[in-house]
Amino acid sequence: MAEEKQTIEEKKDVSQAVTEAVAKSVYGAGRGGNAGNGGNKGGKRGGKFEKKDDGDQRILDIARVTRVMKGGKRMSFRACVALGDKKGSIGIGMGKGADVTMAVNKAVNQAKKKMLKVLIVNDTIPHAVVCKLGAAKLLFKPAKKGRGVIAGGVVRVILDLAGIKNATSKILGTNNKINNARCTMAALGQLRENPRKKKTEKEKEVKEDIK
Repeated sequence: MAEEKQTIEEKKDVSQAVTEAVAKSVYGAGRGGNAGNGGNKGGKRGGKFEKKDDGDQRILDIARVTRVMKGGKRMSFRACVALGDKKGSIGIGMGKGADVTMAVNKAVNQAKKKMLKVLIVNDTIPHAVVCKLGAAKLLFKPAKKGRGVIAGGVVRVILDLAGIKNATSKILGTNNKINNARCTMAALGQLRENPRKKKTEKEKEVKEDIK
């Protein structure tokens, strides 16, 4: 009974830490104010809002990890965050910390360093892509205007933050969020304006060699 009570209390602490981190990432933290007041100075009306020019950020996954040390187990948190401006720039990052806020901040800083510019044509992707990375395998196809984003899990979040409004995707491999996020970034990096251009150039080179 004592162990069950302890595990329940630990889960409550983790859920509370996650909600606080999400609230800070959405509303921002003001100077001396509450996050629920929109980050106003001193929590009063008429204060100045702190604008974020980095773009929107979403928490893809938060997990509690333990490392076995000589004196016992050391607990920490791992966060995976996606950062995008909905104009073609997207990045993901991972971070570990003693609490959720520290892990999220590290993940956001890593995502800023690894931003990817996605090619978007008429609010959709230019061509179909099949990407396999480890155990993750994803299929992406362009869609007509008004179709919307048909995707699930972290794939939908990343496409929304990238600014892709119409696309169809299917998860063919694992359901691991981090692996699917990395595979999505790899697939978006494969988008080209004319995917057959390189093939035609190689075919010409081969024909010239034959002659």
